[in-house]
Amino acid sequence: MRDVYIIGAGMTKFGRHLAESHTALTQASVRAALADAVASPKDIGLAVYANVVQGLMANEHVVPGEFALRPLGISGIQSMHVENACASSTSALQVAYSYIRTGLVDVALVVGTEKLYHEDREKRFAVFNQPCDLEQARSYLELIRDRLLEAPEATGDEPRSVLMDSYAAQARLHMSLFGTTQRQLAAIAAKNHKHSEHNPLAQYQKPMSVEEVLAARTVSWPLTTPMCAPISDGSSAMVLCARENLGRFPDAFPIRIRASVLRSGSDREPDDYEHHVTRLASRAAYEIAGVGPEDMSLAEVHDASSFGEILQTEALGLCPIGEGGRIGEAGETTRGGRIPVNTSGGLVSKGHPLAATGLGQLYELVTQLRGRAGMRQVPDARFAIAENSGGFIGVEDAVSCVTVLAKE
Repeated sequence: MRDVYIIGAGMTKFGRHLAESHTALTQASVRAALADAVASPKDIGLAVYANVVQGLMANEHVVPGEFALRPLGISGIQSMHVENACASSTSALQVAYSYIRTGLVDVALVVGTEKLYHEDREKRFAVFNQPCDLEQARSYLELIRDRLLEAPEATGDEPRSVLMDSYAAQARLHMSLFGTTQRQLAAIAAKNHKHSEHNPLAQYQKPMSVEEVLAARTVSWPLTTPMCAPISDGSSAMVLCARENLGRFPDAFPIRIRASVLRSGSDREPDDYEHHVTRLASRAAYEIAGVGPEDMSLAEVHDASSFGEILQTEALGLCPIGEGGRIGEAGETTRGGRIPVNTSGGLVSKGHPLAATGLGQLYELVTQLRGRAGMRQVPDARFAIAENSGGFIGVEDAVSCVTVLAKE
């Protein structure tokens, strides 16, 4: 097995790109990644394109990656399209990583692109109203209904969708079990909005106080709008290379992929967090990487809602189970704290363009490990971990991809 490195990273700004096509966004991030690697299209031996709803949103169902990449001169190589919900681009990276590890190719390109904004509001939200997703959310709500911390009666707001009600229910179960509070959720959301102030590629760059987060419109209690990831467009890309071929790219700044673990969820009890899919994937990732949670300099986790950060930091072993809210409120996950989490702003502030999200997390970690994050830089960063989830089945994420990176 060969060691694999990220030698190029590119990303568009996340946000609203109504005037840009999927192809334009893809080509922008790919050009940036190739330039960062000081590589050419002819260096690429495998291209993996990740997307979730391009067919639905743009009526482009067939080989979307080929249409975007061939005009750049990326042709005559192995190529494929990966869809794995919000974990699509890290799943694509896991494919490329495996190809290089086993010697099937030497250099690979991975790109994730998504456009969720649409002038037609009904179409914009259609992706979040798929029958299977709604059925799973309703089943989860029914399963844990009797165990939830009761919501205040006078919130005055109805849930925007059953999916957001499901996210809120996960938080309320944690609140009933461990005493997690809405203020802790608000502190985590405010921290991430503060982090994104210095991220020029983030969708939002306006800091918010805890009080402002709490005072915002309730989506589904205890979640307010700033605690929920927005609808986003964007693209992110990576160039991967085997150690043996790094000499071909002397001007690159390689960051080693110490582990890439993709795991599907399973049926378990709702409060059995020791067997959460991310918990199991992270244990495998740490073993492969030869490091532990105590070695991590920073983390990017999948906070589709701010409760997600609590859940995933616990699952990654960055704190004991039940303590995610406490360490967030205490400032331990803030830049300058014990273990900075979501220095990019996280999904709630950087944005969440589904298939671009996972590589967007890795873009932040690569930038940090290279010491190029500017005002949001974590000093002396050496090891970093990302957790990227996709879908929801039963009581947990359908899949989780955990990636450990190292500056070597």
